[in-house]
Amino acid sequence: MAGETVLVVNPPTDTPTPLSASTPVADPTPIADPTPVTYSTPVTYSTPVADPAPVLTQSVTEQIVEAPVTAMDVLQEAGAELSLTDLGLGNYTPVGLIQNLLEFMHVNIGLPWWCAIVAGTIIARCAVFPAIVKGQREAVKLNNVLPEMTKISNRMNEAKHSGNKFEFSKAYSELMMFYKKHDVNPVRGFLVPLVQAPVFISFFIALRQMAYLPVPSLQTGGLGWFTDLTAADPYFILPFAVTGTMFAIVELGAESGLDNPNLRAMKTVFRIMPLVILPMTINFPTAVFVYWLTSNVFSLGQVALLRHPAVRKKLRIPERKTHPPSALPPNEGFIKSIKKGIHNAQLAQQLEEREKRIKGHLDMASKGPLRQTFAHNPLQQTSASMSTKRPWEETIG
Repeated sequence: MAGETVLVVNPPTDTPTPLSASTPVADPTPIADPTPVTYSTPVTYSTPVADPAPVLTQSVTEQIVEAPVTAMDVLQEAGAELSLTDLGLGNYTPVGLIQNLLEFMHVNIGLPWWCAIVAGTIIARCAVFPAIVKGQREAVKLNNVLPEMTKISNRMNEAKHSGNKFEFSKAYSELMMFYKKHDVNPVRGFLVPLVQAPVFISFFIALRQMAYLPVPSLQTGGLGWFTDLTAADPYFILPFAVTGTMFAIVELGAESGLDNPNLRAMKTVFRIMPLVILPMTINFPTAVFVYWLTSNVFSLGQVALLRHPAVRKKLRIPERKTHPPSALPPNEGFIKSIKKGIHNAQLAQQLEEREKRIKGHLDMASKGPLRQTFAHNPLQQTSASMSTKRPWEETIG
């Protein structure tokens, strides 16, 4: 169009303009020398650290999942109860046989653990009941002949203390004939403790092993306030109940050994034992106290049974005779009996030493010349006594 001016702008190009030889290039500005830099902190060079251990690529959860599964894990997951054999218990020792018996009544019969312990205790006590009856017979027979036996025993003790061997042998032979005639023997009074002690110890060890392991089902196999049979009684009811029943057993003479006349001096020891045992056993597992209390209650029931005349007649237990106190040996206290026993032992030792000295002198006399046992030998005259001067001349003059 007329009268308009057109402005044409060339677009910029990225291509740089080439430099020709005739184009002067400006010299670069000279850079001043840099000022030297000083460091106040010394530079230290550390020892190169070794590469860390390679990280496990497998997580812990994956490792646990891939771990081999044992039979115990399968039983626990299925809710089945582990056997005592799997837990390392229940072998063929007396302790293991008791554990097997308790497991049979719990697993096969279906009794709870506390009931299985009670049932096992009753079975064990019934098994030793014939020994209890035998002990009762021996105690009654010994009591009925006690006055005559005491007389012979006193004669024998007097002869022993005086050192009269002939009289001692005579009294001893008479006592043995008396035992044979009446079919008695004081040693038989220890029959009941010897039979019951292994049973009690085996039950105690068996239940303690099961509680200290522990057997998992024992932790919920209790009753009432003691549901956990592996723990101690929180209210100490069972320990004090056991102590009280032990006192009752001692006073009533539930076992024939305590009613034996020869063991009357030991009755004080049995009275002290519950008080001594209580502090040491108060924290035992309740499983042990369930057995202990059941055994004591069984003993008290046994007293009532064996005191019934019809039962005693059926079991052939003789009738007990009552003797006057003067015909019986004095009932000395425990401390006095111990002192008397120590005194008798000292006398016996002195007599034995005296016999050894006499025997030694006799042996020396038979093997060598006679020893002089006096200070002056009358057979040997001194020079003064051998003088020619007559003795009466010294006084007559």
